[in-house]
Amino acid sequence: MAESDDQEPSSVRLRIRREAGGLWSKAKSLLAGTWQRASESGFGDWYKARWADSRRFRIFNYLLGAFVVFNLVFWVAVTRNLPSAESLLTYQPPLPTMVLGINGEIVYSYARERRVQLRYVDFPEKLKNAYLSAEDKNFWTHGGVDYIGVASAVIDNITKIGTDERGRGGSTITQQVAKNILVGNERSLGRKLREMVLARRIEDVLTKQQILELYLNEIPLGRQSFGVEAAAQAYFGKSVADLTLAEDAFLAILPKAPEKYGRSNHAAEALERRNWVLDQMVKNGAVPAAEAAAAKAQPLGIIPRRGDNWDPANGYFVEEVRRQLIEKYGENAEAGPNSVYAGGLWVRTSLDPQMQKASQDALRTGLVRFGGAGNGKALDHVDLDPDAWQSQISLLNKSISYLDWRVGLVLDRSGSGATIGFADGTKGPLGGAPAAIKPGDVVAAAPSGTQAWAFRSVPEITGGMLLEDAHSGRIMAIQGGFDAGLGSFNRATQAQRQPGSTIKPFVYGTGLDYGMSPSSEVLDGKFCVYQGSSLGQKCFQNFGNAGGGGATHTMRWGLEQSRNLMTVRIANDAGMDHVAQTFERVGIGKYPPYLAFALGAGETTVQQMVNAYAALANNGMQYQPTVIDYVQDRSGKVIWRADARRCQKCNMPEWDGKPMPRFDSRGKQVMDPRTAFQVVHMLEGVVTRGTAYLLGDMGLPLFGKTGTTTGPTNVWFVGGNQDIVGGVYLGYDQPRPLGGWAQGGTIAAPIFKQLVQATKPRWSTKPFVAPAEIHWVKVDRISGKRVFSGAPADGKDASVIWEAFKAESEARPGIGTEELEKQRAALINAARKGAGRPKAPTASTSAGDAKEPEAVPTISSDAAVGNQ
Repeated sequence: MAESDDQEPSSVRLRIRREAGGLWSKAKSLLAGTWQRASESGFGDWYKARWADSRRFRIFNYLLGAFVVFNLVFWVAVTRNLPSAESLLTYQPPLPTMVLGINGEIVYSYARERRVQLRYVDFPEKLKNAYLSAEDKNFWTHGGVDYIGVASAVIDNITKIGTDERGRGGSTITQQVAKNILVGNERSLGRKLREMVLARRIEDVLTKQQILELYLNEIPLGRQSFGVEAAAQAYFGKSVADLTLAEDAFLAILPKAPEKYGRSNHAAEALERRNWVLDQMVKNGAVPAAEAAAAKAQPLGIIPRRGDNWDPANGYFVEEVRRQLIEKYGENAEAGPNSVYAGGLWVRTSLDPQMQKASQDALRTGLVRFGGAGNGKALDHVDLDPDAWQSQISLLNKSISYLDWRVGLVLDRSGSGATIGFADGTKGPLGGAPAAIKPGDVVAAAPSGTQAWAFRSVPEITGGMLLEDAHSGRIMAIQGGFDAGLGSFNRATQAQRQPGSTIKPFVYGTGLDYGMSPSSEVLDGKFCVYQGSSLGQKCFQNFGNAGGGGATHTMRWGLEQSRNLMTVRIANDAGMDHVAQTFERVGIGKYPPYLAFALGAGETTVQQMVNAYAALANNGMQYQPTVIDYVQDRSGKVIWRADARRCQKCNMPEWDGKPMPRFDSRGKQVMDPRTAFQVVHMLEGVVTRGTAYLLGDMGLPLFGKTGTTTGPTNVWFVGGNQDIVGGVYLGYDQPRPLGGWAQGGTIAAPIFKQLVQATKPRWSTKPFVAPAEIHWVKVDRISGKRVFSGAPADGKDASVIWEAFKAESEARPGIGTEELEKQRAALINAARKGAGRPKAPTASTSAGDAKEPEAVPTISSDAAVGNQ
């Protein structure tokens, strides 16, 4: 049985005693030999004689021995393990990590303490003089320890024995530097002695200016602030350069009792102490008496304690950045010099504040629109402690930034009434709380009258949204739920959900790779596969358990109307193994080659789907999605960058006459450029006249695809333009049906539309650019056949459109225009007799099969066939 760490094995103790005994024996032997040699030389006899005859000689030896013993004890007790003063030359204080957005402005900081480092020259003279007058008026003349000040402090402490007053300290600023950085804050004589020894050593290593700079940057001043710049921001909301003389003097009183003088109930004592500092400044010649008198007449002017003024809309994004940084560099100083909470990193991110705010607002609106007044449940629950409820709610670290809502703790419940308390200590009556709400529940509430609150319920339905720059992979916005203050789980990057029909474009893309074209005709009819003797035959169906009617339609029509039967037939004809390879290549996921996965039965994330669609928008070129552009250490050196490409000849001193050196592409070609463009062109039709026709009135070139999974449990939309691609899904965290009427086109697509409307100037009006070797052919939209008359159009009622073809699959000529018009008229008449809106589904197909609704635009000469 292994012994615990705090138990010393007996064998080790025996060895230590044995070795110690051996050393003592050797020492005795050495002393005896030395004494014998001294005796032989006559020294021993002389020493004995002197010892016996001279009293002074004996006193001298006693004093010498006492001195040796004292120094030995002092070394063991005080100086033996003192840290090196030279370490202050390379001292790096723990600093927060600063996060910058895409525009270079600071958007967040990862900090457990408020710290801002300044140079000596950045501290105003009056501020320095205020601290010297309050703490160490002889700073410029003493050698680290002010012995007169120490003696004065000892006398002051003796006179205050037996009173409630605390004697003043005798520490110099140099001693406080030693205490704050090197030896700690233990209250003991040994610590005080170590502090004094180190102070003398520090004065030999650092200049007075360096010592004062360390002091003003490191001194703890309350409100979690360390250093005068952080304290100036915490108490007055301004930089040290903007402080008044009265404010300088107030900061100078904080080292004595920061938690006391910084509180409103000790304002009178703080005012008295501040005025004393002003008097000392006058006495030391630091300020004129008149200026000090004017400062005395001013109030303290302390602002209320407040949290960091960061935009809460950025919460999910900066939390994703934090996770990645901790994975790279660790969380605390023990993990290394570049840790997140101590390394002082500067992190440039791809966060676009405008797009982030619009994403938050759009997703919240969609969640509230679907979830209504919520489910009336509490956000959390604690075992209520009536004497410590304020600490309990504070430690939960929950907040909400929606409207004027706040997060509080239910303190008591009596009938229909209740009392709610908040982290700042305020309380009030809570109205409208459901019967299930009880003391200890954490709830959201909104103001209701004077000092009263009304219960508010956060929608139980949730979801995720993400935007990406298609040309670089830089993620512009992440919204991982209703509010990051309620929980850090990010549904845009971490939630694994079935993508439903949003995966179909990659099935169609595989079909295009294997010889099909957008005009290829595919049967929209019964399709069954044999799954073995135990499972039997499986038959697929369209949305709402509908059959396909046995008609053939173009690939374009099948994708626009999201036909399941056509999709599985294409997957089967192209080879489901090839389809699965496409899914893996574009980063959606690695799935087995089963046809159900062609309808979105696998699981993936919003980020993965958006990145796959970004490859479509960028003609098959895909970039690794990133939230961090680069990381700098505290000295400004770049220690990591997302773009790690090198250009070996870019810095050559002279041109070598060869072609200009260029960076290699960061991206990876994951699809045939022609295939990707053909899919995008068909997905523009999804927006114009398909399942996402809700977006068709935006006046922008948009592409995209809706998705609705079995149940339905998830509703999706993924799409964008050639520059920006986004995706959104809604669903319960524990998947359950949303209701038979829930569809991606009616719930998810409106969320994306609101985002685009709010940021419309950011969305390009330029059409998608086709790659080389794409042939444009006029075709009849219904049959896909090539036509030679009529003007192509883009609207939902267009009968002739431009279609994108590869040279090897270009459309063949169709029948004559006159005969085509006759067939179209017949189809329209048949559609008008039997067309109607499909009934809401009453049952789902087999588990895992994704289904998508048919679009029901206004029936026209070209839309009618699509409604059969």
